[in-house]
Parts: sequence; structure tokens; C-alpha cells
Amino acid sequence: MTTWQIVRLVAGTFILLSLALGIPGSPVFASQWWLAFTAFVGVNLLQSGLTKWCLMETILRKLGVRPGC
Repeated sequence: MTTWQIVRLVAGTFILLSLALGIPGSPVFASQWWLAFTAFVGVNLLQSGLTKWCLMETILRKLGVRPGC
């Protein structure tokens, strides 16, 4: 897998997990504060799209994951 694939996989997982934990009707509901984490991930994706820089991708490259095109 390439860095951009991992970033998107992790972001999608975080969004779905935090929605499951933050929506009151969910069987795994914990607190509505989890929705703030959903917003945080969304803001980071927006920032990454506008600036073409992503901290997680930088970290993955330093760990030896091959960059994507």
C-alpha cells in the first residue's frame, strides 16, 4: 500500500468509528463528544487538500512506506 492509500483508509476508519461512538442511536454510543473527533478528521482532510501537505503522510514516508502518485 502507498502512503495516500493508508491515509485515506485511516481517515475513513476514524470517521466511521467516531460516528458510531458519537451518534445516540448507535449500539456502541459513548458520548456525543466523539463527533468533535469526526470534525477534527474532516478539518485535517480539508487542510490536506488545500495545502497538499499531510502530517500522517510525512510520518509514513519516514517509516519507509512508499509514496503514492
